[in-house]
Amino acid sequence: MTMVRAGVVSTRRALFYGVLGIGVTALVCGAIVSGFGPNRVFTGLLAGVVAGIAILVALFARDAVVLTESAIYRRTPWRESSIEWDRVVAGRFALDERARWSLALDLSGGDERHGELVLLSIPPVLRPVSGAYDMRKREQVQEIREMLRRKRIPVTVLPEIAGGLSRHWQIAPPTRGADA
Repeated sequence: MTMVRAGVVSTRRALFYGVLGIGVTALVCGAIVSGFGPNRVFTGLLAGVVAGIAILVALFARDAVVLTESAIYRRTPWRESSIEWDRVVAGRFALDERARWSLALDLSGGDERHGELVLLSIPPVLRPVSGAYDMRKREQVQEIREMLRRKRIPVTVLPEIAGGLSRHWQIAPPTRGADA
């Protein structure tokens, strides 16, 4: 079964995850220092930082949108919901409020905020792939594009975005407005 991971963690949730990570760090450090004495402050800090990072990794890894052949799954660390493909009206690759390139799906019915599901938000592509981040985002765009093409979801792409993807990442522009 084909599965594509996407999704954008909101600033609010990212801040909450950060606070949880700091809280776990402080809790573990405090527990070690209070249990073994003040001479173990560096051991407590080290163990706390490791635990805090582990919590952050687990939270961010769980927070995702997963596209499968059968449905779209919206996951957070505490819950998971599914969206059937027949609710997807169209997709669009446009500028978001922070001037980033945003790939979103327009949904019909249901309780999703504003009837949209953001799959990706990337900085504008102004040069060829130059690192691991660019490579991963390029792969995500291609994987999402293929999934939407297979599901016959029409995708609108702004000309400047199509041009940047084609010129710098060698991702062909959509044909007949039917894919990204």
